[in-house]
Amino acid sequence: MEVLFASVPVADLHAAMGWYEQLFGRPADIVPNKNEVMWCVAGNGWLYVIEDPERAGRTVVTISVSDLDQFVADLASRGISAAPIEPVGDAGRKANVLDADGNVISWIQVATGS
Repeated sequence: MEVLFASVPVADLHAAMGWYEQLFGRPADIVPNKNEVMWCVAGNGWLYVIEDPERAGRTVVTISVSDLDQFVADLASRGISAAPIEPVGDAGRKANVLDADGNVISWIQVATGS
C-alpha cells in the first residue's frame, strides 16, 4: 500500500471547514472540488472532509501523535476542546474530539518499547 485516504463526511462542508482548519492549525492542503477538502496528516496519510449529509456523523478516525499531552494543549490553544485523556490497553492513551456532525477524531499516543 502506498497512500491512505480517510474520509470524514459532514452535512455542510462550508460550515465544517473552519472547525477542521482550527483542528489542524492550517487551511486545507488540497481543495480538489467544491465538495471536499484534504489535509496531509502524516507522510502519505490524508484525511479528507467531504460533504455527504446522508453519512455525516458516523465516522471514527484515529491519528497517532508522539506527545498527546502537548497535542491536546495545542488543540486547546486553537479553541478545540478534547475529552479527557484516557488509557487504551496497557500501552496507549487517547483523547477524542467531536466535530459539529458528531464525527469522532481520536488522537492516540502509543508507548514505544524499550
